Amino acid sequence: MGWAVNIQRPFWEKRLKQAWSKNSIVWLQGVRRVGKTTLGKSFESALYLNCDLPSVQQELKNPELFFESSRSKMIIFDEIHQLPEASMLLKIAADQYPNIKVLATGSSTLVAGKKFKDTLTGRKRNIHMLPILVEELGLFEVNLKQRLLRGGLPPPLLSRDYDLDFYGEWLDSFYARDIQEIFAVEKRQPFLKALEYLLVENSNLFEVTKLGQAAGVSRPTVTKYLEILELTNAVSVIRPLATNPEQELVSQPKVYGFDTGFCCYAQGIREVNTRDAGPLLENLTLETLQAHGVGRDIRYWRTKTKKEIDFILVNSKENYTTIECQWQEKSFSDDAIRLFRSKYPTGKNWVITSDSITRIDGNIKFINIRDLSKELVSRPN
Repeated sequence: MGWAVNIQRPFWEKRLKQAWSKNSIVWLQGVRRVGKTTLGKSFESALYLNCDLPSVQQELKNPELFFESSRSKMIIFDEIHQLPEASMLLKIAADQYPNIKVLATGSSTLVAGKKFKDTLTGRKRNIHMLPILVEELGLFEVNLKQRLLRGGLPPPLLSRDYDLDFYGEWLDSFYARDIQEIFAVEKRQPFLKALEYLLVENSNLFEVTKLGQAAGVSRPTVTKYLEILELTNAVSVIRPLATNPEQELVSQPKVYGFDTGFCCYAQGIREVNTRDAGPLLENLTLETLQAHGVGRDIRYWRTKTKKEIDFILVNSKENYTTIECQWQEKSFSDDAIRLFRSKYPTGKNWVITSDSITRIDGNIKFINIRDLSKELVSRPN
């Protein structure tokens, strides 16, 4: 495809080193082709093992013998879920060889749940690797609209040409390798229809009935599909913040696709205009929040009269940071923030745009999306 193989991801290298300073075992998860293997291979002194290969699986049948004979202080087990005894291998590494730094990669968090069970509780750190972040774009000479259109997976983003075939092939591979193989979902077409529906409806309120109709499946199957897609990081489910059921939505989530390129592909967007860019900016904001470790604290807020805040960071029980996303600052209205603050008065207000100069204006801080990571790094825990 004409993209650079030896790309560097210093943000994620730093995250790995921080995790290794706390545990010798790091589990690196993320969707297929996000760059896990490339990141692992970037540690030149490490022993790299592709667990897809029968020869590697044979070599690891006796973990104690393997670790005793290895002189490497850093080992990469790529696609470790392919091993029949992955949990035992990592437990032995953690307990008997704590001086060896281990990176285990895989596509699915549920695999970690099934094969890693509770035997690795307290023994490993988890890192969710995301598509190329806004703060990484300068490393690849990619502009913001190109990142929105092509997404953040390195192959399509860094290709010389806009390769639409990549997205369809990725979806087929995702189903075959992550869904059918791991989750035993037998019906390909309904599952992929469900995923494509969510990519089309990116950032909108999730409606079980409509998804069921689009995919031709029952309500329980919709629930199962959504759970699988969330576990495999193919979608992010953002739930509402609410204390007043009579005025606020209390249960209906919003769903975001994992990558803007796939959202554009599913929606038939071939050139990003200002109208398209607004919702996609929400995706980039969400990914930045998740990359900086605040994913579990994110909600949204919406009244039954449709006043809405895109994201709410839950700092404490009564302290909330509001986050509104507008591609252009001139499109911003503070109506929703004022209404929210009349009910929840304590916290900061952020407006994320593509064209603002980062600054404070009254009780609102306007933040250019390129500066958001700096704000998160300095944000108190």
